[in-house]
Amino acid sequence: MTTIGRGTKVPARWRLLVCGLTLLAGCSQAPLTAADPHADLPVPTRASQSSHISSRASGIETPFRVELKAQVPAELGDVMAFYRTELGKRGWRENPDGAMVAADHALLVFASPKGPGTLTLDRVKGETTVDLVQRNTEVAAKANFLPMSGQARLIFGYLRPDVASLVINDQTIKIPGGENHPQVLDLPPGTYPYALLVSGLRRRTDTITVAAGEAWSLNLDDDKKPDQIY
Repeated sequence: MTTIGRGTKVPARWRLLVCGLTLLAGCSQAPLTAADPHADLPVPTRASQSSHISSRASGIETPFRVELKAQVPAELGDVMAFYRTELGKRGWRENPDGAMVAADHALLVFASPKGPGTLTLDRVKGETTVDLVQRNTEVAAKANFLPMSGQARLIFGYLRPDVASLVINDQTIKIPGGENHPQVLDLPPGTYPYALLVSGLRRRTDTITVAAGEAWSLNLDDDKKPDQIY
């Protein structure tokens, strides 16, 4: 082991190594900054990758839901601090109800200027993954996606030209086959098994868990899982 004390001469190659390690440590502790300070959904400059997803209703140009997915080579706590700061600048207010923070996972709940927002962070292969969602309440109301207060809304249809029914929560709801006219059903928060009947035969069964204020699309024409659209 080599000890470096006051007045000791250090070989040039060792001085370069020590300086390099000091610089690296300084860089790793530098706070995250926004690549675009004006973006509604900010992305850290050090993100290794990012993508945006927008969901729109037919005939309405403004999206009712926008989502940012990113991967950041930084600790979860640093990424969480970045988003608390940047979202606060954009008028997002954090709501402690429903929040969960652990060493390798975090879920933060917000009220944004446009509607509810959520931030989910996870540690995956040495990086922190980001899933930031903002829902637009005004646009969702125009699209008839908003449930009654305290309930969740299911939106469903069946485009194939068959006689179909949805069985859920002790109800059997007939679905006009072959028509693109989605039906809606509001339910209290909870977990519900459901079944699709086609010409009286059970074609598919599944379960869905919904929370108050959410809207979900049931994909009855295929085997896809339900999608949360609001």
